[in-house]
Amino acid sequence: MSEPSSLSRRGAAPFSAFERTVAWRYLRAKKAEGGVSLITTISFIGIMLAVAVMIIVMSVMNGYRDKIFEIMMGSQGHIFVQTTGVDTEEIEPLRQRLAKLNHVTSARSMVVGQAAALSNRGGDAALAVVFGIKPEDLRDIPLVADKLVEGDLDQFGQGRKGGNEIVIGVQMARKFGISVGDDLKLLSFSSSNMTPFGSSPRSKLYRVGAIFEMGLADYDGAFIYMPLTQAELFFSRGGRPDYIEIRVDDPFNTIPIRLEIARAAAVPILIDDWKDRNRTYVTALKVERMLMRMILMLIIAIAVMNIISGLVMLVKNKSRDIAILRTMGASRGAAMRIFIMAGAAIGGLGTLAGLVLGILFAIYIDPIQDAIQWAFAIFNPGERLFDAEVYELARLPAKVEWSEVMVIAGFGFVMSILVTLPPSWRASRLDPVEALRYE
Repeated sequence: MSEPSSLSRRGAAPFSAFERTVAWRYLRAKKAEGGVSLITTISFIGIMLAVAVMIIVMSVMNGYRDKIFEIMMGSQGHIFVQTTGVDTEEIEPLRQRLAKLNHVTSARSMVVGQAAALSNRGGDAALAVVFGIKPEDLRDIPLVADKLVEGDLDQFGQGRKGGNEIVIGVQMARKFGISVGDDLKLLSFSSSNMTPFGSSPRSKLYRVGAIFEMGLADYDGAFIYMPLTQAELFFSRGGRPDYIEIRVDDPFNTIPIRLEIARAAAVPILIDDWKDRNRTYVTALKVERMLMRMILMLIIAIAVMNIISGLVMLVKNKSRDIAILRTMGASRGAAMRIFIMAGAAIGGLGTLAGLVLGILFAIYIDPIQDAIQWAFAIFNPGERLFDAEVYELARLPAKVEWSEVMVIAGFGFVMSILVTLPPSWRASRLDPVEALRYE
């Protein structure tokens, strides 16, 4: 009698070369051989696109969030100390004490007020947020001093009582069709002038000395910087700033510094930070990011479901082969592992291809955006697909967070394995006798 084969004698080891070879052979089988290559291809493409889309969307959201925070914290302070309740003569000594604290990079006296902006060239009025700031402090704000598209800061703050030169954003300049050297009228409703007919909003004509572009449409269309002395006069502050704006080395960890500020003040003060002032915006970004991640994970799960239909058909077409393997000594576990590896290979390769596609798209998003804009302009001359006034940012930023990429890759691969279990279990429970009865 012949020696029994090694397969029938002890069976193949789990995930052995034998099982991997059979699984790979089933994946490559043509339709005439009972394969399901079309469904396999569709499953691969579906998983690849789902993973790529999730990486692209999350990278753009991460880049958008970081860009918003960069502009938000770069154009304004991180901690704000209200001067209400502090004697006017004590404000400057308080500012100097706070500037010397650990982790504090600067402390500035500021005035902030709302005004209506009007141009003699016509057009509707625009609501503006006016910041009164010392000239040397404005030059220390990179998002203004280093982002000037027209003009300079040489004359800012020069002249009697701070002069009449202001700095505006590029969106506001475009709205009114003005440039450096033109005049802009500001009306303050919080302060008024007395006339024979009663009080009227205070108004004054200012000269535009420079135009900046921070990159955020809301700020470029609303922010105006004015010399501190002039702002105190225009808003009737009586020589008293509204708050002390403090910048720190770690804007995301302001709680300990706020405690230090409260101790160093030695007088009752009101303190808030950039997260308090932008709580609605920060919360909206956090919730939007979480919900988008959940939705995109569901898309990946749906794409992975295609593997089930492919494996079900594969098990049905290969039932005769499974029965022969079982009669040769292959265990039920071996049959199950063969189809698990077949499905996992589809999911793993699709996930890997999606990772490469998504990361490359995120890295080269600028030329891709330019190409899309160019194609859009062919059919829509004079229009912009990525309008800064609509999307707030003129460019779509993208930041690839590798920890998030690993989570996406792991989720896609794990889901690919989980969906293979039902059809693989069915293959392992196949009765060889029933499968070969009519062969």
